[in-house]
Amino acid sequence: MLGDRWSLLIVRDLMVRGYRTFREFERSGEGIASNILADRLKKLEAAGILTAEAEETDGRKINYRLTEKGIDLAPVLLELLIWGAKYEETGAPCDVMVQMAKNREAVLSEARRRWQERDPAPLLPPFGKDSTEK
Repeated sequence: MLGDRWSLLIVRDLMVRGYRTFREFERSGEGIASNILADRLKKLEAAGILTAEAEETDGRKINYRLTEKGIDLAPVLLELLIWGAKYEETGAPCDVMVQMAKNREAVLSEARRRWQERDPAPLLPPFGKDSTEK
């Protein structure tokens, strides 16, 4: 299931960017088509990696959230983020990635805390196209 690029990016965005809604994923700047996004969200839910929950204040709005199975991917995704920043051209600020690499356990602990407390605050500061969009 996570073998395709879009699924990995969705899980990454749930974990470190704090994205929760279909619209936030669409606006991520990754260029994913809405039909592909809808398909991957359904597949990730069917695989038990994320769950779709209706917004408490507006039942028409759906929020996506990692399951325990999904948050257990945090160590793998952190290593992929660090590797990508080291060897590929990414929008992630180098100093942020260096600090994440030096403090892996603290980063993973904070990711899990945010997941447990349902804290949607991004783990990473906005970068790339995200930093200019409001």
